[in-house]
Amino acid sequence: SCSRAKDVTMPAKLPVNFFSTRSAVIDLFRGQLDYADQLRQDSEIVLYFFYAPWCGQSIAAREEIEHVASRLSDQVLFVAVNCWWNQGKCRKQKHFFYFPVIHLYHRSFGPIEYKGPMSAVYIEKFVRRVMTPLLYISSRSKLLDFLSNYEPGVVGFFEFNASPQPPGYLTFFTSALHSLKKDYLGTIRFGVVTDKRVAEEISLVHSGSVYLHRHANTSLIYPKDIMNFTAENICKWALENREMLIRWLRPHGGKSLLLNNELKKGPALLIFIPYNPLAEIHPLLDEITKVALEYHKCNKSQAAKPDLQHGDSDSPALDSSLRDADLQFSETFPIAKYPCCNTVVLPQWHSISRTHNVCELCVNQTLGVKPNKVHVPHCNFLEIEAALDSFYLQEHTFFQVISNTIECSNFFSFYSPFSYYTACCRTVNRHFLSFISSEKTIFQTPKVAFSSHGKKDNTQFSIPHIEDRNCFIPDLNISSMNITGLSCRTNKTLNLYLLDSNLFWIYAERLGASRSTHPKEFAAIVDLKEEVHYVLDQNQSLVGPTLENFIKNFSVLYSPLKRHLVDDPSVHFQEEHVVTEVTTTTFHQTVFLSAKNVLLLYYAQWCGFCASLNHIFIQLARLLPPDSFTVARIDVTRNDLPWEFMTDRLPTILFFPHQRKEQSVKFPEDFLVNVPNLLKFILHHSSLSSSEPCTKECLHKESVLQQGHISHLEREIQKLRSEISALHQAHDQLEAQLSEARREEQRLQQQKHTLEKQHKTLQLHSEQLQATYDQKNQELLEMAEKLQELADASENLLKENALLRILVASRGGKLQSKDEIKEPLQSEQTLPEDNDISLSTATTAATAALEEKSMDNIDTIETEHSSGNRTE
Repeated sequence: SCSRAKDVTMPAKLPVNFFSTRSAVIDLFRGQLDYADQLRQDSEIVLYFFYAPWCGQSIAAREEIEHVASRLSDQVLFVAVNCWWNQGKCRKQKHFFYFPVIHLYHRSFGPIEYKGPMSAVYIEKFVRRVMTPLLYISSRSKLLDFLSNYEPGVVGFFEFNASPQPPGYLTFFTSALHSLKKDYLGTIRFGVVTDKRVAEEISLVHSGSVYLHRHANTSLIYPKDIMNFTAENICKWALENREMLIRWLRPHGGKSLLLNNELKKGPALLIFIPYNPLAEIHPLLDEITKVALEYHKCNKSQAAKPDLQHGDSDSPALDSSLRDADLQFSETFPIAKYPCCNTVVLPQWHSISRTHNVCELCVNQTLGVKPNKVHVPHCNFLEIEAALDSFYLQEHTFFQVISNTIECSNFFSFYSPFSYYTACCRTVNRHFLSFISSEKTIFQTPKVAFSSHGKKDNTQFSIPHIEDRNCFIPDLNISSMNITGLSCRTNKTLNLYLLDSNLFWIYAERLGASRSTHPKEFAAIVDLKEEVHYVLDQNQSLVGPTLENFIKNFSVLYSPLKRHLVDDPSVHFQEEHVVTEVTTTTFHQTVFLSAKNVLLLYYAQWCGFCASLNHIFIQLARLLPPDSFTVARIDVTRNDLPWEFMTDRLPTILFFPHQRKEQSVKFPEDFLVNVPNLLKFILHHSSLSSSEPCTKECLHKESVLQQGHISHLEREIQKLRSEISALHQAHDQLEAQLSEARREEQRLQQQKHTLEKQHKTLQLHSEQLQATYDQKNQELLEMAEKLQELADASENLLKENALLRILVASRGGKLQSKDEIKEPLQSEQTLPEDNDISLSTATTAATAALEEKSMDNIDTIETEHSSGNRTE
């Protein structure tokens, strides 16, 4: 019985250096984890880079690690460990699910895992945070800079005059390392104050106190009487109570729910900016931070008087000038003094219209009487609702207003004789719905015509739209005119997120950014619940006022922002001159603005039945006159459509008559999709009479159009008949070719049988030759065995012959010596002589017999050798 062969396993190749020998990184390519731990004992800061030699991410990160090591090798020990070799201790002790893995140690504290982008600047920034987890704050200006950062700040006050390390300092130091361990983004910044006068600025009196700064909410002091003063508790307290006004998103590139979890929280403003973590100043980030702080600052007193101001900002001259400007503006426009305003988009414009009227409706509490300087209360929902009711009762007066200037009208309230409403309206293009404050804003240097119950009075100024008032007055400190506290005054609160465009620009492109944009700056609002997103115009620079206007436009009740639709930039269709491929960009131009009847097919790449309709639509497009009909299709998976034209079933066929584009008709689902049914469907709905009575001229045009259709169809029928005759001729030719092919097939079958017979004969002959070959081979083996036996016998005889010759020679010598001794005694011993003679004779005879036998053996061997040679 044959046993199963054992599996043969090729041993792994010995590992080689992953880093260069000249690199500042110590490469333990055999996984010597114990030696790495020994190296760590002698260094204060150590970075472990665990890698796998075959891993693409490890290979890509190798250059980044070398770059960081070249800059920090004098302060940090960089150790790379091959954690994939099966005989190394790292592979046996560590069980990583991905590579590479970066661990940092600050003396005995660690490991602190780095999970950020594998970029040199980000890695170096994180290493420096581990090196100095606490920032020393030595003056009031540095404290102000520390607290004005958008990231949460934790400040500890410790007096170092009593001892080298005051009580609690090491605990606070360790809590900063714990924060880096739990939050790799390093969103919480830790600082330490040693000057008591600086600590008093944030109400820290006792040494060992810890302060958590928050911008929009009340700042906190660590409650020592409730929680134990430990590093874990301080870190947990800071993480639970931190204030995240703006957050960085850094997807790691694999499958993750990071974006989904954040977008599910509500509408999100995603801002893409080029970011260098090692740069000392970030002007654009500071500007975005200022917008975020104002947006979340719901307490008006905080908006007017921040906690800490630089020396130049609280100048009394500046305050007086601002107050004078506010007073002058309020006297000129009483409407601006009150925050009860709402933007109204009049629903009179058609879906295909490019213009419509936008009004700013505000509530005034006085009429003709200059108001006293008293605190103006916030307006409530009932006031603005009453204003909207009164406005909608008179909205017909604003429908037909088509003017490039702002026209304002005053009308009384139905509830109070001391209040009235003001509506300022203007006709604008849909292209200008962003309402961005710029040099070409639609409200720049307007010409305003006020009217009060039909009486128009010319004034010198106007009330701009809410998104554009900041171009007239820089800061009015009125909630309805600036972004301060807007997150608390709207139901569409935005969550603000930052992404590094140097790393994650692909996400911006998916949202609608251009690939050729430079610099890579982009902003978009994504509302996952409403399934819409809005894009900031990329022709405008990403600055603070632009972001403010973008946020305001989204936050108003009737948002003028236009929903961004994803367009398909690539159009792949062979018959693009016959069937038009429609995209999001060309939808309105092809369907609504065209003077033709449009038949539109909704399809998708994955829809197999949709693909089967292509030849039907190509044939239909050739039948219909191109000057009156357009046959088109649109890929709904790669193009976004307006809500009123969405569909949940594929394929879907819609017909848009040229005179009634808004009255689109859907092809019945129970009808078979073919050319005759589609023609009947199109002709039926395109020949329906309009709502207006048709005149004789109309009837004549209709008859001419029908006659043109009939003549066109007759020409097409004639073409089809000629094509049918051509197809019949081709069919006959094909039949002849098929009969000839059948005959050729029969001939090939006969040749095949003949070749098979020959093959069988050759196979039988081959078997006979193989048998003969085996027989001759067996005979040769037997002959070789006999020759081997003869050779062995010849060798034995040769050995015996040599022994006999030696024996004969020795006996001959003995006999000769005896003869010499016995010669003098021959006469005396006759009888013994006779005996000796007989003995010598016998000896001689024996010797002769042996020589004769030896010669016979030699002759026999020579004969066998000669016969063997002849056989060979």
